[in-house]
Formats: sequence, C-alpha cells, structure tokens
Amino acid sequence: MPTEESLEFVQVDTGENPTAVVIWLHGLGADGHDFEAIVPELDLEGAPEIRFVFPHAPVRPVTINNGMVMRAWYDILELDIHRKIDHEGLEQSSAAIRQLIANQIESGIPANKIILAGFSQGGAMTYHVGIPHDPPLAGLMVLSAYLAAPEVVKGPGSVPLLCCHGNLDPVVPHILGKSSADQLAELGWPVEWRDYMAPHGLHPQQIGDISRWLKERLCDPGDS
Repeated sequence: MPTEESLEFVQVDTGENPTAVVIWLHGLGADGHDFEAIVPELDLEGAPEIRFVFPHAPVRPVTINNGMVMRAWYDILELDIHRKIDHEGLEQSSAAIRQLIANQIESGIPANKIILAGFSQGGAMTYHVGIPHDPPLAGLMVLSAYLAAPEVVKGPGSVPLLCCHGNLDPVVPHILGKSSADQLAELGWPVEWRDYMAPHGLHPQQIGDISRWLKERLCDPGDS
C-alpha cells in the first residue's frame, strides 16, 4: 500500500505564481485526471492565481466490485445506506492527504488559502480530512458525497462548506448527502447546500456555483 509520502498527482496552475491551492479528490475507480479538464471551464476571472492539485488515490481491491483492483481512497464493503466503513483504508488515505496539504503549506501557501474538494468517495475524504484539520482550511467543497465517519464532527466549526448533490443520484443517495450536510449545519458549520436534477455527476449549473464559491473563498476583501 502506498505511504502518505507517495501520493502522485496532476497539477494545473492558472498562473505563474499561485497564491492559493485547490486539492480536488476524485471518486471511486477514477484518477487525478478526472476533473483536470474542469479548470478551463471555471470562470475564475478576478480570482488569485490558483494551483489545482488532483491526487491519484491508492490502488486497492474493492469489495462491492468483486474485489477488482482499482483506485480507491478506501474499500467499499457494502451498498447499504447505513454502510460499514473501511476505517483502516480511510485513515491511511487521510494521512496521505494531510501530508499533501502539509506540503503545500511548506511551499508557502497558508492553510487559509487552501481548499479541499472531492467528488463521491473523494468528497467523503474531504469531510474526513477537512473537518478536523488544524489549522483550518479556506473551505471544503463536497460533491455527491456523505460523511463516512460522522464521529469526526466533534462540534461547531467555522470553515465554509459547499455541498452539492444530484436529486437523481443512484450511487450516493440524495438523502445521504443531505443528512450529512444538515448534521454540520445544525452544529453551526457554515454550509451552503445546492442540489440539482442530475444523477451521479456534475450538472452544468454546478460549474457556475463552484466558480462563484471558489472566488468568494479565495479572493481577498477588496479584490475585483
């Protein structure tokens, strides 16, 4: 199993001297290239120069796919809405992602200019790593995902979250995503919830919502 020091990733910079970072985690069976093409589609005019980092998850057997080996942040043991969680895999990947964040901080990007984002299983990792992260990050963007281990939420927090989900999602039920976001909102976390008439994927309207939210999180007051 790869260690936390060996996560490979795709990097896309929107300028020569990025002052902000978005670490974007892919879903089950995909890889870091999955959302690479979205960067030019985001209207980031007026935003600071951003380094987008798209890590590749470790390769492991996935139980629900008959043990097929693929990129996965953790094993999926069952499809039930109250699914059991592979805590060992979850913690291994969490350590790797935390190291990736630490590397960006060491490169000179402060935590309050780093956003952690993820789709599906990557969104579950975003919750798991981002909620307790110290120092707090600039924001968490969770797309079509859920709290894999709700106990990671210890109380109220101040990190803004954008949580998006398709109403027609057959993979991660809408109710599962909504209940996770509601749990955080009820505890006082600043959650923006958006849903779309879409299956398990990104709706075109989401691109605009993501763009706006990124600029709100990463632009300094007074920036155009």
